[in-house]
Amino acid sequence: MKNIKTVLARCTLFSGFSESAIDDLEGIARIRRFEANELIYSKGSAISTLNIIASGVVRISSVNPAGREATLIMFSAGTWFGDSVFSPGMRRVYGATAHEAVTLIEIPGEAFRELMATYPEGYPVILDMVSRRLWAAMSIIEDDALRGVAARIGRRLLFLAEIQGNGDVGTDPVTIWITREHIANMMGMTRQGVHKWIKDFERSGLLELAYGRIVLPDPTALQRHLETIE
Repeated sequence: MKNIKTVLARCTLFSGFSESAIDDLEGIARIRRFEANELIYSKGSAISTLNIIASGVVRISSVNPAGREATLIMFSAGTWFGDSVFSPGMRRVYGATAHEAVTLIEIPGEAFRELMATYPEGYPVILDMVSRRLWAAMSIIEDDALRGVAARIGRRLLFLAEIQGNGDVGTDPVTIWITREHIANMMGMTRQGVHKWIKDFERSGLLELAYGRIVLPDPTALQRHLETIE
């Protein structure tokens, strides 16, 4: 993998920090590696860390009392997770599992909050990134209440693309490391129900299917298409 400082410097969450801040951030970070399907942390755990994915894919999920797991989102290399770091004392709302072999850069919560106090110039970007995720989550709630199945699936794919791109989608291709089974699980639908609409999008040239992933050749084209349907 790239060295720790390179990964941190390329993470959009830290783009408001000076080089000195990135140097200090590197000093408190550590590398952790997980095998496929290994638990990173469980729902309800009190440990507060911020994690940046250096390589691999992480699955964020929740488990009901009967033991049924629901996949909520997939994060791939370059993205970050562990939002509870911004709320000291708050327990993890969801669990995280290595979807495949993963290398993480882990930053202790208390040390990170102290670093933010030392370098407050990083706050505007961090607040913007967290706000974008909140807005995206609210959009999903709106979609589930007001939109049809095709629009819900298409907008969920755009949401995953936006998360991977830290809130922005453009005309460049985006690879989403997710299967149709995971989308169905994520949305509380059957695989067959998801498959029908995914294939329709594929026939329209709005996405490409590959093993273990879905590629959006031009996310803005999918966005324009979704504006024409309910």
